Amino acid sequence: MDRRIARAALDTFGELGWAGFAMEVVARRAGVGKASLYLRWSSKEALLTDALTTGLVRMNDVDTGTVRGDLVELATQMLDLYAGPSRGAAMRLALEAGSIPGIAENYAAMRTSQIQAARAIVRRGITRGELPAGTPVTLLLDTLIGGAMMHALSSPAFDTATYAGQLVDFLLGSPSHPFE
Repeated sequence: MDRRIARAALDTFGELGWAGFAMEVVARRAGVGKASLYLRWSSKEALLTDALTTGLVRMNDVDTGTVRGDLVELATQMLDLYAGPSRGAAMRLALEAGSIPGIAENYAAMRTSQIQAARAIVRRGITRGELPAGTPVTLLLDTLIGGAMMHALSSPAFDTATYAGQLVDFLLGSPSHPFE
C-alpha cells in the first residue's frame, strides 16, 4: 500500500471517524484521484482495512527471556500504538470497530490474538517462577495495558521505552527508577 494513501486513510479515520471516512476525502488528502483508489480498493471498508493492517503498531508475543523484559516490550508496543502517529486511528478503531462492516471481524480476530499473546507472556513468567503461581493474569494485564494507554492519551511527549520500564517496575513491585 502506498504510504501516502495509508497515512491519509489513517488520519482521516482518526479525525473524522467512520461517519466521515470517504474515498474522496482520503484521495484529496493523499493527493491522488478518487478513481485511483477505486482501482485498488472496491470499497472504503477495503481501503480502511488495508490501511489499518499496514499502518497500526501490532502487539505481539515476545520472549526476551524474562517476564520483566516481555512486559516492558508489551507496554512499549501499547505506548507506541496509542502515542504514535496513528493514535487517532487506534482510538477510533477501539471505539467504532464493532459497528463498521467488514472491520468488526478483523478487529475481533486481532484483539483475540493480542490478548492471547499478552496472556502467554504472563503465563511464561509464572512457569519460570518470576511471578507467583496465583498471579491474576487478567488483572496484571489490565493494569499494565490500561496504565500504558492512559499515559499515552494524557501525556504530551515522553520516551516510550523509559516509561514502559518504569510502569513495569512499579507493577512488579520493584521500581528501579524514581518517580518522575
